[in-house]
Amino acid sequence: MIWVFGALVFWAVAWVVNVRLARLRATRGLRLLMPALFGLTLLVVWEGLVRGLNLPAVILPPPSAIGARIAISLPVLWGDFVQTFVKGALSGYVLGCGAGVLTAIAIDRSPFLQRGLLPVGNFIAALPIIGTAPILVMWFGFDWQSKAAVVVAMVFFPVMVNTLQGLAAADAMQRDLMKTWSASYLQTLTRLRLPAAMPFIFNGLKIATTLALIGAIVAEFFGSPIQGMGFRISTEVGRLALDMVWAEIAVAALAGSAFYGAVAACERAVTFWHPSQRGL
Repeated sequence: MIWVFGALVFWAVAWVVNVRLARLRATRGLRLLMPALFGLTLLVVWEGLVRGLNLPAVILPPPSAIGARIAISLPVLWGDFVQTFVKGALSGYVLGCGAGVLTAIAIDRSPFLQRGLLPVGNFIAALPIIGTAPILVMWFGFDWQSKAAVVVAMVFFPVMVNTLQGLAAADAMQRDLMKTWSASYLQTLTRLRLPAAMPFIFNGLKIATTLALIGAIVAEFFGSPIQGMGFRISTEVGRLALDMVWAEIAVAALAGSAFYGAVAACERAVTFWHPSQRGL
């Protein structure tokens, strides 16, 4: 039980350190240190409990075993990352988000689309991915194109809805002022409404980062070539190689977090003027 005792002691010490750090003045370094310390604490407690309680590796492998598997499987993990994230998730994300923004602008411009397309969009958004993914795989084949299609279907509606809300953010007085200056619709859109909508658009883009990766991985469960995160997870579960499954999960989590962070960094650069970005 020395492993369990050591893990609990580490957790208690880390708790005290985090409480004291929380009382300090918030700086960029401190905002990075606290979650890093919390994550390290989770890994240490996980390792200690698994080893101290002698849990079988097929139930829950320790982080050290997962790290060792990552170290010896880097070529396989890299190939799976490129297949799932770069080809499937990222391409579908770009297409889906771009289509969502353009469709929102078209809906905002056309009352007919506001009444006709939005209800259809609500219906499509309510379709479960478990039902649509096999259909799209059969339509677009077993390679990354079908995964990109699933991602497009998943990210399109959140981005479209957030963009529509953002386009309505500019109040009537501001729009009337643009009319008094004889501004065209395109000038009003590019110089007033789209800049005002950027916080809403980036909110949709951040939501779509997680949906894109989830959609690409789940789509691979229904057919894929002999590589990809979803393919590897499904096959390794059948072989009870849980360390490899967790290695893929770790890579997916790191990729998703980095993707979200990149979009959040772009948001801070574009919407630096917005009150939500003050103090960050």
